[in-house]
Amino acid sequence: VIFSDFFFFSPEINDSEGHPSSSHQTLKGTSKWATSLENLLEDPEGVKRFREFLKKEFSEENVLFWLACEEFKKTQGKKQMQEKAKEIYMTFLSSKASSQVNVEGQSRLNETILETPHPLMFQKLQDQIFNLMKYDSYSRFLKSDIFLNHKKSEEQEENSPEAQTAAKRASRIYNT
Repeated sequence: VIFSDFFFFSPEINDSEGHPSSSHQTLKGTSKWATSLENLLEDPEGVKRFREFLKKEFSEENVLFWLACEEFKKTQGKKQMQEKAKEIYMTFLSSKASSQVNVEGQSRLNETILETPHPLMFQKLQDQIFNLMKYDSYSRFLKSDIFLNHKKSEEQEENSPEAQTAAKRASRIYNT
């Protein structure tokens, strides 16, 4: 019965070609971006393409504000938080902001909020902008030339002779 300690079952199950198979396939690139705005925003290339699209729609400030808020949440130290909070306020929220976002309750915002910063101080506004992007520009992005062309180039790369040769080599290795 001592032998039973040596038998471990791997949770990873492989398909006939030896590739991991699971119900949670790891999607990449445009396939992953198309599943949710959250997945798009987690991928630097996705953010780049989404920004490119929003720039054409004259609403790039939305994703820039969202990204700035994400970065702000990671800020350590009161002085750094005050500086970043002021930068976000002056860039996106002030009536004189260079890249003003359109959020509810903006008229009630003033610089006094910057005196006592905390990581989630912009959360409600960030959520508004996220929902605006999710229910408005994100669906248009998925139909845009920027997205569709990137998807097409990804598919061409996957179907290139080099990619197929590598897959065949890998398949031979796993099947021996």
